[in-house]
Amino acid sequence: VLTHELANVSTVGFKKALSTANLAVKVAGDGFDSRFLPRAFTQNIVDLTEGERIVTGRPLDIAMNRQTVLGVQADNGDLAFTRRGDLQTTADGLLQLADGSPVLDDSGAPISVPTGVALSIRSDGLVMARDPNNSAAPEIEVAQLMLRDASQTTLMRREDGLFQPVPTVDADGNPVDLEQRAQLFADGFPAQDFESGPEAPSVSSGTLEGSNVSTVETLVKFIDHMRNFEMQTKVIKEMKDNDSSGASMMRLS
Repeated sequence: VLTHELANVSTVGFKKALSTANLAVKVAGDGFDSRFLPRAFTQNIVDLTEGERIVTGRPLDIAMNRQTVLGVQADNGDLAFTRRGDLQTTADGLLQLADGSPVLDDSGAPISVPTGVALSIRSDGLVMARDPNNSAAPEIEVAQLMLRDASQTTLMRREDGLFQPVPTVDADGNPVDLEQRAQLFADGFPAQDFESGPEAPSVSSGTLEGSNVSTVETLVKFIDHMRNFEMQTKVIKEMKDNDSSGASMMRLS
């Protein structure tokens, strides 16, 4: 996890993920019903803490404010979300991210824009177009970006780096617990849209959001993990030496 974070220090819109948590698991079998054991539970809950802003002045560069996320289409066709905002247009007028993911409008359809026009994006996600050769011409609304406030929604990171809501029900509509959610996600539970939170989603044009990974903090964690590993290795070695000493004493007696 730490290596992955360091590798994405300069990735636009990259978000850390909480990789491991402890889960109390009930022990089945003979004995008291109150027996529980801690279990390491791996998950990819996204940390939406904002990263540093990078001012570019480019009209199609946007940074999501607060916990706003942008809807895009994943390579497999799923609806997914991201914090990347380096938008660009293709030769045939498709609006997409720099990595090639098509940007979706509020209805979930890929956005097509007229070619040969000057585009701009308002704070509420409206994509506007105007004639670059006529500064007096009014701007025309082209599309509305799919923006969602994720302040009340837990997001998980997909294998492709995009986000999707943590499933709260299975395919039959039954509620699922934390462990079942992880299994559904591992099995490729289809991504879904979610209801936007109480905050109005908004973006800032002309800027990009950098990674929220702190290089210094991550390096300190690296050192801490190395020291913990060395300490545990030493404890195991001392236990082995004590066991050997005890066996030797038993033989002498």
